[in-house]
Amino acid sequence: MGGGDKCLLELGGMPILDRVLVRLRTQAWPIAINANGNVDRFAAYGLPVLSDSIEGFAGPLAGVLAGMDWAHGIGADRIVTVAADTPFFPEDLATRLSAGARESGSPLAMAVTCPAEPGRAVRHPTFGIWSVALRDDLRRSIQAGVRKVVEWTMPHGCKRVEFPVGESDPFFNVNTPDDMATAELLLQGQEA
Repeated sequence: MGGGDKCLLELGGMPILDRVLVRLRTQAWPIAINANGNVDRFAAYGLPVLSDSIEGFAGPLAGVLAGMDWAHGIGADRIVTVAADTPFFPEDLATRLSAGARESGSPLAMAVTCPAEPGRAVRHPTFGIWSVALRDDLRRSIQAGVRKVVEWTMPHGCKRVEFPVGESDPFFNVNTPDDMATAELLLQGQEA
């Protein structure tokens, strides 16, 4: 994609991150952005920008930990996470993840999509709800070398919450110029 933050690329005349925040603001508040490097690039959003507290690139779990630490500091007991390059995630994501975790008695829930082919569920582990009470366990696990979200979440009984795939995958993310072209077509279809 030419380097830089994919979430700041324009989709339909506005940054992808703006589209993500519009969807997220109806589901969760307060909101923070997890990003490393120069945080000034997100200054216009007026949101806290959380850098990873674990040195080196420890992957998505380090971002989750940064969110948990921040949430703990403001007295929240859980966080919802979404990827900033996925502009079409479900508008009921947080509600359904929360219900799934509550009904199963799990401290965690992640989104999965279930295409028409049975047994072919696709995990979307960065779209999840996370109990802040697990933050010390997560910190120890990352420090011990755990990097894969599923490797850490599954032993905690993470609930998989199914989301249907309609005409397109609601968790479609923009990684390439071809993906951006597809996202533009999906956006036009939603606005029609």
